[in-house]
Amino acid sequence: MTNTITLKNGIRIVYEHVPSIRSCALGIWVESGSRHEPEELSGISHFIEHMMFKGTDKMNAAQLAEAFDAIGGGVNAFTTKENTCYYVKTLDEYLDKGAETLCHMYFDSVFTKENTDLERGVIIEEIGMYEDTPEDVANELLAMNMYGTCSLGRPILGTRESLAGIDENILMDYYKKNYTPKNTLVSLAGSFSEESLQKIIARFENMPEGNPPVMPEAEYTPVFVNKERDTEQNHIYIAFPALAQGDDRRFTAAVLNNILGGGMSSRLFQTVREQNGLCYTVYSFVSSSVGTGVLGIYTATNKNTEHKAVQLICEECRKICENGVTAEELERSKNQLKAAALMSIENTSTRMTNNAKNQMVYGRPITADEIAAGYEAVTLESVKELANFIFDFDKMSLAAVGKISEIDEYKKSAKVL
Repeated sequence: MTNTITLKNGIRIVYEHVPSIRSCALGIWVESGSRHEPEELSGISHFIEHMMFKGTDKMNAAQLAEAFDAIGGGVNAFTTKENTCYYVKTLDEYLDKGAETLCHMYFDSVFTKENTDLERGVIIEEIGMYEDTPEDVANELLAMNMYGTCSLGRPILGTRESLAGIDENILMDYYKKNYTPKNTLVSLAGSFSEESLQKIIARFENMPEGNPPVMPEAEYTPVFVNKERDTEQNHIYIAFPALAQGDDRRFTAAVLNNILGGGMSSRLFQTVREQNGLCYTVYSFVSSSVGTGVLGIYTATNKNTEHKAVQLICEECRKICENGVTAEELERSKNQLKAAALMSIENTSTRMTNNAKNQMVYGRPITADEIAAGYEAVTLESVKELANFIFDFDKMSLAAVGKISEIDEYKKSAKVL
């Protein structure tokens, strides 16, 4: 059973005791990501995430790493458009040590000039790594243009120019202003004692209050964009505006996405790859944010066959709008998604993550029975109706990276001219 308490300062603590296992996962979630950042500080949330591992007032980076390794714990962090998360997973007998070290890192990190300069270089190398990956370049090109000046379209890592203007004082000031109790959530799942839970509560109940950052709105704009790169393949992303976080149709969207491009039996995989041999990779995905979302499709193909691939992808989307999906496809997809969702929650890290996200998005836990019921409620009619809502070709977007064609050629292939 998942329980939630809210401390006097506003911090939410979600905890779920899972009997008969030995592991436990603890995550500290902050609703502060790249979407909250002003343009001149683009990438600062991810920069802070890196700096949290560089040392505290009592431990340097090596000592922090040794402390986690000494308990056999796995520790890491990640930054998204809307959140930053720091987490540790360990055996229950070492939870207290793991939790204390994670909290010490979270509350008592020191951002020195030396470490700031070193880590800036690391992130710039990380940017370079992404720039060497055409798939990532195409994805970022699409997001930046779909959302225009909205912060949701900016890269999580920031840019070389924005990072150059961020020093240790700016990092610490941003940390203090944006890491507040009201936008902080602690999620604990697995094997733990009441005493361990109370220690975690005591560590957070004295966190000083503050005003959480305001998340700017984002407005989707359909675009066709391209970027020249000397690559063997052309990398193409197609997107349609879809469902925002918390939409009741999310289970239907998952089923639609899975049938369209979710695996080897999907329509896109069978049509574009297996029947026509146009690519090695083709898939679709659903990405939901606060107030907005997209259903995206990716493929990489030869320049000589890219337009045939785009044509076939768009035809499959239109076919679902016109004819819906089959009963066999629906049943197979529902069973596949339900099984994957229910089996994944046997992992304590997944439980910790799901509990945190459900609390942030829905304000309550979502049970396994609700998940199963959500997929069972999807019908042939609801899939077709949602497909017609999403696949509006007047709102279609496309980004191509490689030995590109003219924009109008992509529009002609998609039949949106």
